[in-house]
Amino acid sequence: MRPLSLALYAGLTGLAEPFAPALLRRRAAKGKEDPARIDERLGRASFPRPAGPLVWLHGVSVGESMSLLPLIEALQKPGRTLLVTSGTRTSAELLAGRLPQGVIHQYAPIDTPASVRRFLDHWRPDTAIQVESELWPNLILGAKARDAKLALVSARITQASADGWRRAPGAARFLLQAFDLILPQDGETEERLRSLGASTGPRLNLKNVGAPLPVDEDELARLRASIAGRKVVLAASTHPGEDEIIIRACRGLDVLLVVAPRHPDRGPAVARLLAEAGHIVARRAADEPLSAATTAYVADTLGEMGLFYRACDVAVMGGSFVPGIGGHNPLEPARLSVPIVTGPHVFNAAAIYADMFERVAAIKCAGEAELARDLAGLLTQPLIAPRIGRAAMAYAENQGAALDAALGLLEPLLPA
Repeated sequence: MRPLSLALYAGLTGLAEPFAPALLRRRAAKGKEDPARIDERLGRASFPRPAGPLVWLHGVSVGESMSLLPLIEALQKPGRTLLVTSGTRTSAELLAGRLPQGVIHQYAPIDTPASVRRFLDHWRPDTAIQVESELWPNLILGAKARDAKLALVSARITQASADGWRRAPGAARFLLQAFDLILPQDGETEERLRSLGASTGPRLNLKNVGAPLPVDEDELARLRASIAGRKVVLAASTHPGEDEIIIRACRGLDVLLVVAPRHPDRGPAVARLLAEAGHIVARRAADEPLSAATTAYVADTLGEMGLFYRACDVAVMGGSFVPGIGGHNPLEPARLSVPIVTGPHVFNAAAIYADMFERVAAIKCAGEAELARDLAGLLTQPLIAPRIGRAAMAYAENQGAALDAALGLLEPLLPA
């Protein structure tokens, strides 16, 4: 039997269900939902279910969804349908350009009883694979009740989330024990999950595996022609408050500064900051030309980081120079042999960075002064940057073994 707390949760979400359509429409008006696909959030499918076995994979946002790609490629086989769900518009837009042919994308249903029932009754997954920290009780227990095999892979739970679940220990244990396989992302997550009653297998961080980001080779050739041999510093996935730090650190360097904000809708604001700092600025999303006179370029488009990582000489990783964000995964540039510089705030990828620092496969800067010094050194010393880039690529290439082990553990849960 479900613990009382989960029964109450199901009852309360059922009472809230009549208000869901209006709430989703308000979110759509604010750009937070796709207005053309609101029905998917209510569990109404946009595609018929193909005949035969179906494996459902879910990642809530951009990072989690993108981390599923190597797993998706490994699980594809003739006669098996793969359904991928995500919860944000940005993730859906990126997946549209990255999912292999034949893989179906839908928005995940909200976790209300009727929405979940419609979703599961339509898709009837044989196996459900969730990534990172999505623990929606109605969805998980509904899939389990329909005899789907459940896996939580690359699992990640913060201390705050674990403390929250400890206030309902019976619910946490009941949910976690519904999974047939749990593969934690790191040692801290492993300890937290076990303390909540989970049985865990070996560690797997899907963000550590995968192929290099794709690129349009013609577009890369055009970009390089516009760069015209200049050195390029890429500020990748920046957040408010750190654009200014990177702009000041690059002052006096003879470089083209490319700023790729984590959220592309910040493009105009970033362009204003650069102009106020004295740069001649062009924005990619506005189709403004990158000319010989341009000193700063705002890469405010989606799905083109593979282009800019290949065109840069050094990547400064955003999310790491202001507290509270925790940094972003450095393995995307590492797979392309790009020298990486990060700030000190990297708790989201602490284990990866610790390994990379030990191998001199990335550089950590405490703040603006160190960043200015290290960028100058990387751009003027011809041997240092390539050595760091090669070490970064070697580290990234060594991460694939964990995926092979995970696939062996997933195999018994998969439909034939």
